[in-house]
Amino acid sequence: TKELRCVYSILAGTLICKIVYDLTNAISGAFVIAYTKLTSQQKLEWNNRGFSTFHSIVVTCGCLYFLFISDLFKDSENGPSIVYRSSVSSDALLGFSLGYFLSDLAMILYYYPALGGYEYIVHHGLSLFSIFQSLTLSQVQFYTMMVLFTEVTTPFVNLRWYLDVSGLKNGKIYLWNGVALFFGWLAARIVLFLYLLYHAYLHFDEVRQVSGVCFYTLFCVPPALAAMNVYWFSKIARGMVKTLAKADHRQ
Repeated sequence: TKELRCVYSILAGTLICKIVYDLTNAISGAFVIAYTKLTSQQKLEWNNRGFSTFHSIVVTCGCLYFLFISDLFKDSENGPSIVYRSSVSSDALLGFSLGYFLSDLAMILYYYPALGGYEYIVHHGLSLFSIFQSLTLSQVQFYTMMVLFTEVTTPFVNLRWYLDVSGLKNGKIYLWNGVALFFGWLAARIVLFLYLLYHAYLHFDEVRQVSGVCFYTLFCVPPALAAMNVYWFSKIARGMVKTLAKADHRQ
């Protein structure tokens, strides 16, 4: 049944996060010299960012497939409305992502505030709610996948942290990663959100047919996340300016 498939995919996402966390710890301890010099709290965050990166890669590839390659959300006059389209594989991807957000939120709460402050709790809470209702009701999965695609920037955020704690903040990799993060964040976490709302406006006749919880989630959660993204983007922009200024000074 759909319910069992959802439960299995959520459990699989949680289990995979645990496996990747342990693998990150084992591989980093064996092959990364900088890892052995970290404090216990830094090692905790290092491993946490390991399965965060893994999740972002998986969901980014999955969302790319469903949004641009698969026929699931392609325009069709004879098919169901785009807001009602779903499949076994799209459910599995959303369930996997739910497992990740549950695992990460549990760690954030348990080790609070070592892995992030209240803004991370709000972000994960909103993400969990919107993904859960989209998965269980099989509605607005198209827009949910657009929001999930913003995870494409997570590897750049994590790499920035890894380079910082490894003492490689002055290298070229750190510089170019910061530039990539700036433009990636601008495109995926700000412009894409604007396009999402514009697309929902163009298809409002279809969108207003969904259940009330999905309708209000669609027009409340993305703007709230977008506001948080703008705040974080301002910090990323200031950091990039400082890094570029230091690079020019060294030259």
